[in-house]
Amino acid sequence: MAKALLDQPLDIVAKGRRPIDFPCDESEIVTSGVVVDDRELFNRIVADIRDEYLFDGQAFPWIIGFSGGKDSTLVAHAVFAALLDISPSRQTRPVHVVANDTLVESPLVVSHLHQSLQEIREAAKTLKLPVTVATTTPDQENTFWVLLIGKGYPSPNSQMRWCTDRLKIQPTSRYIREQVTTCGSAIILLGVRRDESETRKKRIDSYSNNTGSRLHPHKDLAGAYIYRPIVDLTTDAVWGILAANPPPWGGTHDRLIKLYRDAAGGECPIVLSQEEAPGCGTNSSRFGCWTCTVVEKDKSLQGFVNSELLAKLFSKRSQ
Repeated sequence: MAKALLDQPLDIVAKGRRPIDFPCDESEIVTSGVVVDDRELFNRIVADIRDEYLFDGQAFPWIIGFSGGKDSTLVAHAVFAALLDISPSRQTRPVHVVANDTLVESPLVVSHLHQSLQEIREAAKTLKLPVTVATTTPDQENTFWVLLIGKGYPSPNSQMRWCTDRLKIQPTSRYIREQVTTCGSAIILLGVRRDESETRKKRIDSYSNNTGSRLHPHKDLAGAYIYRPIVDLTTDAVWGILAANPPPWGGTHDRLIKLYRDAAGGECPIVLSQEEAPGCGTNSSRFGCWTCTVVEKDKSLQGFVNSELLAKLFSKRSQ
């Protein structure tokens, strides 16, 4: 279904705003031996998010790692839906939608990211939701060109991907640590899923605990906890939900669907530790930095070129 969706006209996005109003039940998945359609599963996710948000035991801020890709978009969508189902008097937990801009992203990807963040920011203000939108960037002395040309670092390679730490991990980790320092702790919401790969599944399973809690401590960020609301969704289910439901901050998912269609794949995720970095700088990372020297062929740029976009950028990168 996921591939079929990307091949359809952009007007396939259904009208309506609430996540429970699915026009059809196109795809189903099996959970614990029981067939569950996308609508029911997404309703469960929104309900879980609502319950976790209202948990009386703590009110630490939530930080949504937002890349603008399908998975993080769905997490933000679900959190918005949950907030809209909570009375204003109980919306006391702050929510941060935090994106990372390495400053060497594909222009089309970063344009989509910034536009999405602006839409979320404006909607949160209009709807009076406790949502803050922020973008992290590397310090000037840690930008790609300063390190590569100014300080003479070797081009990143599979054995030494200094770019991941300097451009991605450090800026976002700094933002999270600031929240931990201010509030005592913070909860990071990530759009990672077992269905992404066997490696991802093993890593997620290794984090699982037997306490029944949806949260587990982050291994590298003291005081931070990880929450994965869509961990059990399949790729088809993600696309099915997005196709049937316009974003609660308004507009449609047309731009997102077209971006995936042109790039022919996935996104470079929010990275918070070296352990999570393998998706960055590999052939499976389609929405990575245009300057990436770890991969021989940038699939996303090639896809954009095939769609008559960024031909000059691809030519420069390939020299």
